[in-house]
Amino acid sequence: MNETSKSLNFIEQIVEEDLANGYGREDLRFRFPPEPNGYLHIGHASSICLNFGLGLRYNAPVNLRFDDTNPAKEEQEYVDAIKKDVEWLGFSWDTERYASDYFQQLYDWAIILIKEGKAYVDDQSSEEMAAQKGTPTEPGTNSPNRNRSIEENLDLFDQMKRGEFGEGTHVLRAKIDMSSSNMLMRDPIMYRVLHKAHHRTNTDWCIYPMYDWTHGESDYIEQVSHSFCTLEFAMHRELYNWFLDQVYEPGKIRPKQREFARRNLSHTVVSKRKLLQLVEQGFVNGWDDPRMPTISGLRRRGYTPESIRNFVDTIGIAKRDNLIDVSLLEFTIREHLNKTTHRVMGVLNPLKLVITNYPEGQTEWLEAENSPEDEHAGSRQVPFSRELYIEQEDFKEEANKKFFRLKLGGEVRLKNGYIIKAESCTKDTDGNIVEVQCTYDPKSKSGSGTEESLRRVKGTLHWVSIAHAIKTEVRLYDRLFTDESPDTHKDKDFLEFINPDSLSIITGYVEPALKSAAIGDRFQFQRLGYFCVDPDSNDNLLVFNRTVGLRDSWAKIQDKK
Repeated sequence: MNETSKSLNFIEQIVEEDLANGYGREDLRFRFPPEPNGYLHIGHASSICLNFGLGLRYNAPVNLRFDDTNPAKEEQEYVDAIKKDVEWLGFSWDTERYASDYFQQLYDWAIILIKEGKAYVDDQSSEEMAAQKGTPTEPGTNSPNRNRSIEENLDLFDQMKRGEFGEGTHVLRAKIDMSSSNMLMRDPIMYRVLHKAHHRTNTDWCIYPMYDWTHGESDYIEQVSHSFCTLEFAMHRELYNWFLDQVYEPGKIRPKQREFARRNLSHTVVSKRKLLQLVEQGFVNGWDDPRMPTISGLRRRGYTPESIRNFVDTIGIAKRDNLIDVSLLEFTIREHLNKTTHRVMGVLNPLKLVITNYPEGQTEWLEAENSPEDEHAGSRQVPFSRELYIEQEDFKEEANKKFFRLKLGGEVRLKNGYIIKAESCTKDTDGNIVEVQCTYDPKSKSGSGTEESLRRVKGTLHWVSIAHAIKTEVRLYDRLFTDESPDTHKDKDFLEFINPDSLSIITGYVEPALKSAAIGDRFQFQRLGYFCVDPDSNDNLLVFNRTVGLRDSWAKIQDKK
């Protein structure tokens, strides 16, 4: 095996083998086929990057196809959200398709199957049909309707189409093999009656095709060469191929289904049903809540498309399902934001600091570097005055030698500013410190080149000038679940593991340079973490979401445990 083939994942190896065995590059076509019954999540990102990545690698078209066969759960809102997410991740599709585009063709093929004695209408209850399915070790039994005449089946199917039967009363089943070792091959349902308006076809149809019947035939209609899906569809491959056998014409591209492992993310769930439950029951504030693993939620939290693509590339494509630690996703966003965001100062837990020997009413503008990672990022001016806010945690009356922040009698440097010394502090009636009085060395200004400015002190604190600070709302997000795999406990509901501290809303203060920040802008609040401007912001109030802390605080918690 040469070096190039070693670097290929097993999906790419499949494509390479097909090219070596007769496929032309012009025959390649891929697709991303979401069902528009919810918002895309981080698990879908792997499929998006895989399929569109293959398109880029082989210069092949990729379709965006919505498998919209269930009007009871599908909405235009989901279609619009999916398109936005794919584009935001940086991908473009060749054509936009819908399974509903093929409803007439699928119906026509179903008629052919009935005429060939390969499909029949069954009017038993779902319970009766389930009982006849048998078990994985015992064969099923034939439906009493399995040998209806072709004429009767055509008539009943036509009545289904015209809406003459109620929901759940009649289905069209493929006549395959009730003794098959694959339960999915035991006369699967192809059509069911649904008296619901479709988001694209409205009330044109009263019958809707099932996913298994629709998916492979849609791939065939679009001449998709490779249909990649997650492992739960591995058992469906035999049925996928059986349905293709009924319509395939020699000389055309026959789609090939292959499966790859789902990537589950720790401390969350990626089941659309469970995500919808979180939304509908008010555990989160919508599909784009920054605690959600949806792409829209990650975007709102401050994640970048580059970080998500890097995450997907890092975890790779595998053949076995596994649980990926969310800290890896957090690492990729830290890594990207560290290189791309400006450093600014904000205080989230303010303590008033007064520099007693600094002139009252005076404002001094200090130069602050925007990013040490980017020499072209430039600098900005930060106002400095007699009264400042620092973090409560950055001051103690008394502390040991390992505390390198401010303590009585101790010195620290204020970032971009001066060296200060804590002289005294004021407490309220409950004994809480409410103000620290300090003195500063006027000759110690950062960057001034004086001997005093070169003096080394161990601690450097961030701060904001009280008179110039912008009051903001800060939303501190944490993991939505306390358990790393909340939906794998057989004896417990996943909702039992909801983290009650997954969101804290506090008031913070930021430097005035952020007044012009736009929705979606990202920053590093020095010493605190990475934050972005939330869409809830308006002219009167900036709202910041914490994307991620500077370090993995959960790792420390787990180490202690």
